[in-house]
Amino acid sequence: MENHRLMPTSPVSKRSSRLYSLVGTLKDGRLHRAEDLARDLGVSVRTIYRDMDTLAASGVPIEGERGVGYRANAAISLPPLNLSKMELEALHIGLAVVGNGMEGDLRDAAESLSAKIDAVLPEDATAIEQGFGFAVYPFANAAQGLRHLEPLRAAVRSRQKLSLQMSDGDTRDVRPLKLDYWGRVWSLLVWDETAGDFAQIRVDRIAEVSLLPGLFVEEPGKRLEDYENR
Repeated sequence: MENHRLMPTSPVSKRSSRLYSLVGTLKDGRLHRAEDLARDLGVSVRTIYRDMDTLAASGVPIEGERGVGYRANAAISLPPLNLSKMELEALHIGLAVVGNGMEGDLRDAAESLSAKIDAVLPEDATAIEQGFGFAVYPFANAAQGLRHLEPLRAAVRSRQKLSLQMSDGDTRDVRPLKLDYWGRVWSLLVWDETAGDFAQIRVDRIAEVSLLPGLFVEEPGKRLEDYENR
């Protein structure tokens, strides 16, 4: 029978796991003695002291002292983050899904997080003064629009003509040119063949997306660059 040997856990991995365990324990807000923490984790009290120094230096809000005990005196803080536009959209989607699909503590947390993000976003004259993840429209409508994002992106890339059934009952045959994010709302720039002009369509107002036969070719006056130049 073939023998299988387990690879030993590296000291770095063990310490990282221990630090996460300590954070999980300390965030209950109660005072924990170093001796008790050391016994639970199977390490020395001296090791716990070093771990507490490491957590404090990393920005975890630890209060306490040796011989007395330790606790986290506030919520865990994250360092400043630089987000790309796509990362910000992904965060918006996540908040929208949680806000629409959950109740209780998770929904409350999503609302709180959206307010914190909104407070640090750059000023945007087009933005509605509501929380980032909950901006502009009711969540039922937001969730309705989220399912269209990937099909619309694919249609823009492939130059696929679309028939859009709108929530008000209208049907619009369009050439999708650009999917964008304006004032915290997703919108689709199209050449509207029904109206014979460019149009910005809010994605949350689209009820159904259907593919039309054939792809479109760029024609002067109906291109994205024509819209931008105009």
